[in-house]
Amino acid sequence: MKCLVTGGNVKVLGKAVHSLSRIGDELYLEPLEDGLSLRTVNSSRSAYACFLFAPLFFQQYQAATPGQDLLRCKILMKSFLSVFRSLAMLEKTVEKCCISLNDRSSRLVVQLHCKYGVRKTHNLSFQDCESLQAVFDPSLCPHVLRAPARILGEAILPFPPTLAEVTLGIGRGRRVILRSYLEEEADSTVKAMVTEMSIGEEDFQQLQAPEGVAITFCLKEFRGLLSFAESAHLPLSIHFDAPGRPAIFTIEDSLLDGHFVLATLSEPNLHSQDLGSPELHRPVPQLQASSTSHLDDFASDDIDSYMIAMETTVGSEGPRALPSISLSPGPASEEEDEAEPSTVPGTPPPKKFRSLFFGSILAPVHSPQGPNPVLAEDSDGEG
Repeated sequence: MKCLVTGGNVKVLGKAVHSLSRIGDELYLEPLEDGLSLRTVNSSRSAYACFLFAPLFFQQYQAATPGQDLLRCKILMKSFLSVFRSLAMLEKTVEKCCISLNDRSSRLVVQLHCKYGVRKTHNLSFQDCESLQAVFDPSLCPHVLRAPARILGEAILPFPPTLAEVTLGIGRGRRVILRSYLEEEADSTVKAMVTEMSIGEEDFQQLQAPEGVAITFCLKEFRGLLSFAESAHLPLSIHFDAPGRPAIFTIEDSLLDGHFVLATLSEPNLHSQDLGSPELHRPVPQLQASSTSHLDDFASDDIDSYMIAMETTVGSEGPRALPSISLSPGPASEEEDEAEPSTVPGTPPPKKFRSLFFGSILAPVHSPQGPNPVLAEDSDGEG
């Protein structure tokens, strides 16, 4: 594999790597016939991100040499991020970037051609890996929001950087509400400050959602994609369903596509709460409840409060067809109800994010007839 990026596209590539670094610690790089794919998934399997750069994005793009199979590799995110660490330097001094994948030496070579003939070569070790696939269909989500990234970027500016989750919903007058989500301790008498931003319907290019719907998701990952979309002057689309179902954030352009799939907080009371009122969106505390500390990262929550929804489908196009893990929202089954951890009376319900499970498996010999949903709990032994 060999590709050459020139001009302002070098900075665009760097911004994409910065966005992916907010998700996972490993980067899956896979050259395809329809472009270069960069993917990552976080450790708790609750966030997935993918950028696909079309061949026209590059001045030169060769997925594989004649007679050679398509390669794919996995490298440490911090190693690849170090190449594009300074975006200002990329814009001011780097004229072109050459990326090549050498299977014999197991090295990913990134060479930056700078001004005055200076060349910086980075030899990054990688591991052969299986393809990280995630199947999701935004058209299956009944609710869609589409707006310029600048509008959404200005709306989240007042939120503190330490805020973990944010609630997005449709309030009275079909105004889009962004509100900080804070989990209140049951025995706490201190009221935390809540920030809320309201955006009029006229600022959206598409608003297909009824009043009262709302989802809560992680703000850190959302900032990453939003920052990229804003710098590229691209609109951002948000596809979502009921709370607890994955939310899909997409950007599309003739030269690249970006998809972020984030878990949402499973909280049934969100629909019944009035987004137009000053009341906070907090779980109702139980009587005689013991206090539980708020955790910023849902990967640190009680592992029993996570459910994984796994659905595998195998393609039959050829011997290199790869199975995929579905992120498409589906109805809950009886098995899921049985798998839910039992709660002790007198304790508050745990914060529940649906953990998305991603596959990385080579193609089996036989192809199943159709999707096979499996519901299971996360355990300490899972990698």
